[in-house]
Amino acid sequence: MARDIHSFVLACSVCATGKTSNRPPDGLLQPLPVPSRPWSHIALDFITALPPSQGNTVVLTVVDRFSKAAHFIPLPKLPSAKETAAAVVDHVFRLHGLPIDVVSDRGPQFVSKFWREFCRLLGATVSLSSGFHPQSNGQTERANQDLERVLRCLVSKNPSSWSQQLSMVEYAHITLPISATGLSPFECSVGYQPPVFPSLESEVAVPSVHAFVQRCHRTWTRARETLLQVGARTKAKADRHRSRPPVYVVGQKVWLSTKNIPLRSVSNKLAPKFIGPFTVTKISPVAVRLKLPPAYRRIHPAFHVSKIKPVFHSPINPPTPEASLGGGVLSRFMNAPSPAGLL
Repeated sequence: MARDIHSFVLACSVCATGKTSNRPPDGLLQPLPVPSRPWSHIALDFITALPPSQGNTVVLTVVDRFSKAAHFIPLPKLPSAKETAAAVVDHVFRLHGLPIDVVSDRGPQFVSKFWREFCRLLGATVSLSSGFHPQSNGQTERANQDLERVLRCLVSKNPSSWSQQLSMVEYAHITLPISATGLSPFECSVGYQPPVFPSLESEVAVPSVHAFVQRCHRTWTRARETLLQVGARTKAKADRHRSRPPVYVVGQKVWLSTKNIPLRSVSNKLAPKFIGPFTVTKISPVAVRLKLPPAYRRIHPAFHVSKIKPVFHSPINPPTPEASLGGGVLSRFMNAPSPAGLL
């Protein structure tokens, strides 16, 4: 009897869509590969909705995933893909060369055909974060948080002056040693630590080219070894609070979490926690691509495994015709079908 009850409840579509899960999120930490040199792998993100400052309201943050150095680029508005490409060429590529890999979220600039073709011509791969999972681009998210915190303190009396502070904030960022490597981003990139204040600068003989290259090589090797060690410790710590995800296969049916999907329902309190079921069309270690109906065309179909859960079947509780349709369960909570279901 207990086994039958468990099987019945597990396969119940009402329970699957209406109940929240108290277990740790699925998906063990999958750190991005550690680069071998500075500025070969970069990550991009935006800070928006800033007060106008010298005609700027947006900051483009570009982070070097090796040294953790960052450029904070003020922009007048949220740029298009073409304007974003021009900004990184003017402020990043001309200083550090072309990257091998570019990490970003799934903003319209980064999923456009122009951006993909731009990166292809550069010989760089495009790495996009999973849907509703900003942790995939965590380094720029952290850099943005640090920048916002510093600016909040610096311009508390004059918020419209934030763009005038960016240069010094960036210098402070790249000269501060980080816990991961014990080096500042500046030293990790060029092999020496700059003076924080001019008065601290001492007379240094000009090193030979060979000595400079050797010093950079030693610095980069040390930094990479440290990053690998820190990454392993971070993964072990993070995985203690995560669950190993179920093994998904192409063609499998899954439920999709509505946590980040605004629904037009009678009451948010009574809206479903999951919708679906949807079919898995592609899988990776920690993400899946779903076949979504046209009603959800504004949602990117790639999701982290923590946002889905498998559909279970039981002979004593077969799926209802409504639940067998993609998103069918959701129709009870919406005023109208098709795109009107999403805000």
